[in-house]
Amino acid sequence: MKPRVIGYSWEMTAVQREASPATANPEVPGPEIRVGHRRFAGFRTRVLEVGPRPAEVGAGRRSGLRRSRRPGQTRTAPRLVLLHGYCDSADTWRPVLERLAEDGHAAVAVDLPGFGEADPLRPGAILPQLDAFTAALLREQSVLGSVVLAGNSLGGTMGLRAGQNPRLPVSGIVSIAAPGFVDSWLVRAVGRYPLPLRLYSALPLPVPGFVVRRVAEQVIPRLLYADAGTAEQHHVRRFAELFPDYRSTTSRLEQARQLVGELAEAYQPDRVQVPLLVVACGKDRLVSAAAGRRLHALVPHSRLLLRDDWGHCPQLDDPRSIAELLTFFAAGARRQSAPGKTAGAASTGATEAAG
Repeated sequence: MKPRVIGYSWEMTAVQREASPATANPEVPGPEIRVGHRRFAGFRTRVLEVGPRPAEVGAGRRSGLRRSRRPGQTRTAPRLVLLHGYCDSADTWRPVLERLAEDGHAAVAVDLPGFGEADPLRPGAILPQLDAFTAALLREQSVLGSVVLAGNSLGGTMGLRAGQNPRLPVSGIVSIAAPGFVDSWLVRAVGRYPLPLRLYSALPLPVPGFVVRRVAEQVIPRLLYADAGTAEQHHVRRFAELFPDYRSTTSRLEQARQLVGELAEAYQPDRVQVPLLVVACGKDRLVSAAAGRRLHALVPHSRLLLRDDWGHCPQLDDPRSIAELLTFFAAGARRQSAPGKTAGAASTGATEAAG
């Protein structure tokens, strides 16, 4: 397998990858991740946060004013907002948050509505509800300065949709394995062929809960990780808890079918006006690397990172490299009023190298 980087310096990425520890010691306590609950667009949710405590967020939000930089004050790095994928939660970003905290970067990860500890989604279309939630989250975080949004899978979709809205205060987008461009046969089957879902829900006797959980524990690592053998059990259990029984599984499958249908009209790539990094993963069994290439082609000023050794959730496969990638991108991300200029810079600096 040969990792390829398009639009970024391979030499930097390679050095960072070699510096990553092979394994983490679970007995050593990690940096503090602050856990709280807030409300965005009417949805109460859980927030995981690292970095300097944003003491001025509440006051800034109430007054409607943003904190301005004083003359001579050093520009701080953008705050990172991290969004998870379908049937996931903010906990998927914990390994990355720990590494960001070690380096002193400010970041937040939240449970999207309908997942984790967030309020359930309301009846109706899913993506507009998540749009409103994401917009409210970005506006709150922008009180303290510029914001870069990074999302995996469904979170990558929400990042792209935020990038399409010029009124949102976002300085850059990192979209990791966003679905809806070139998906795997499994995702296409869920969206286009609901017959298996109907057959499953029409079984004369419900499948026992312990069988559902056992199957989920076997399938999840193979879908989300590059190498199922490296999956950490506490993350696998966290995913499996979303499918505790027959009824909840059928509900999740129907919700997934609705979401895949909405993805058909989810994107307007020509409206993305901010710096965009597209991350495609060669061992992704849900969203093929071809999806990343297509998105990169549709947004000419974007940059593409293709890693043949990552699966659908690289924040679990390689949290150190993901943390370094996010901070590297955020350090240079600035709102672009003329994306054509960025496109020229990206094409000029584009490289393809083998490691």
